Amino acid sequence: MSNNTTDMGTRGSAIAIAKDGGKLKAVKLRKQDGIFEILWTKSSEAGDLDWKAFEIECGLAAEPTGQEKNSDGNTVVAGFDSAGVVFYRVDLPTVSEENIEAMVKLQAEARMPLPAEQMQLTWRADQVKNGKMPVTIAAARKEQLEKFVEKVRGFGPEKIVLDCEAIVKTWRTFFSGDGRNAVVVSMTTQNTQVCLAQNGRLSNAVVLDMGTEDFAQTSRGLLESGDGPLADRTETAERFVQDIRSVLELFGYTEPEGLPIFVLSDDSAAHEVIVSTLKSTGLNARAAYPQIGKLDAQARLNPANIYEYRVPIGLALTAIDGDTDELNIFEHLYSPTGETKSKLWLYSPKVAYALAAVMLVLLVIVAYAVDVVSPGAIEKRLNGAGTGADIDLLIQRQRLIKSVASERPDLLTLLNQIHTSFLFSAKLDFQSDLDKGIISEELKQKFEENKTSLSDRATVSVEKAGIKWLISNRPKKYSIRKEDGKLKIYDITANAGIMLDKLDFKKGRPVSISGQTKDAEQMYKFQQSLLGIKGITDVKIQNPNRDNKTKKLKFTMTFHYKTFTKKRTRR
Repeated sequence: MSNNTTDMGTRGSAIAIAKDGGKLKAVKLRKQDGIFEILWTKSSEAGDLDWKAFEIECGLAAEPTGQEKNSDGNTVVAGFDSAGVVFYRVDLPTVSEENIEAMVKLQAEARMPLPAEQMQLTWRADQVKNGKMPVTIAAARKEQLEKFVEKVRGFGPEKIVLDCEAIVKTWRTFFSGDGRNAVVVSMTTQNTQVCLAQNGRLSNAVVLDMGTEDFAQTSRGLLESGDGPLADRTETAERFVQDIRSVLELFGYTEPEGLPIFVLSDDSAAHEVIVSTLKSTGLNARAAYPQIGKLDAQARLNPANIYEYRVPIGLALTAIDGDTDELNIFEHLYSPTGETKSKLWLYSPKVAYALAAVMLVLLVIVAYAVDVVSPGAIEKRLNGAGTGADIDLLIQRQRLIKSVASERPDLLTLLNQIHTSFLFSAKLDFQSDLDKGIISEELKQKFEENKTSLSDRATVSVEKAGIKWLISNRPKKYSIRKEDGKLKIYDITANAGIMLDKLDFKKGRPVSISGQTKDAEQMYKFQQSLLGIKGITDVKIQNPNRDNKTKKLKFTMTFHYKTFTKKRTRR
């Protein structure tokens, strides 16, 4: 299959190039009459990462200046190695669209491992659920992205896509993936990419420094002995399982047993051992095999062929399907026409981060390692990056970031509190019934005691077994959360008539929040609900006025929040 350069046409076709497993790989993919066809594939020698030479081999650099589409009319896509990209997942309250970017910016600034002027960010919002808008943020060091642009500018790709986006795309199209929440594991000989897909789209990704090569000896031993992984568990396998569990916790799944884990497989013994090892520890892991019937090619295909080129295949799919909602982290740095957007997405915040200009990939390694793996694993990854960086210094810097963040107000918690109203606490006795989708009479009585009634039509859904549930009692909705050893019940529709437009905060000054509602009664109810939130005091309404066009009542409220808004006294 490799180096088959026979071109059977260009209708609905795309060429994609990516670095994968220490090689540069390329495919030309065509879709015709609903059938995908691989027209050719190419792969460089192991360790040969010369983009210029490889693009010439693929016939993409005929013109010295590049910048145009491929002369045959194919759409060309380049894949960026997301090992140096860090992802964040945040839930924002429902606000007007023009203010989403400001809120995302606010959350990103509090998490960045480097000053904002050295960073490039992008974000993607998902559909609103239960009054909250999930947002995925991707960030990388700007210098790192600019260097990659210079590597690929010669053949002028139509777009540059994160390789983890391609993995999720390939999983959905050729590995029986669907729209559920799941983890997709893609392994090379030297590393493992763990991608979280939510509603069928990428929402987080982490790269581990273990690959199929680490399992080669285990695989041979198991095949010779015939015993399962439980009988011959190696230190490597145990470390891999621990790393996977730590990543799942990083993704927000503290009890991940019910979360499907799909290990993309070429039907090899190594993948079989990996899946069995994960399953033996209680994880819901399974192998995902290529659906050969969905692909055609001149040469006969087998699972190993599709698996080998899964990343460039996914990249080509994004072009053929016309996807436009990828996390485009190169939006302000690259354009196939040579014109980039001049507006910077994120302006430099005046935040006192005592950080040097260290490669983001190192900070991502350390940020992950401080929470997840051992110092030995950190050192291994740093040495692999070939930077000679001071490991202790990097860890100290990462801890400094956490220290700075701890001094900031938890704005997401505050915003969530603003949109909800705490009702009461209950014992954990109701947890078992809630997991079964049952609202017991005793729980209904608890609601009655707190001046809230549930009708016979009220239903409960499990958002996270043993952790979080949602009761729908139209038109009201109540969130039940396991917190501090109790079940806490919140009215998440308490302020449903309020649309927030702006949040302004600065150390030593009152928080200012602007919004709109239909009448003064709702505004005053909102004021009272703010006063009911622990830590909020002195809520004042400023300048309420009726908008002549929308007929909405616009207002601004100021309040103090804990000690953040108090001025420090000088001594």
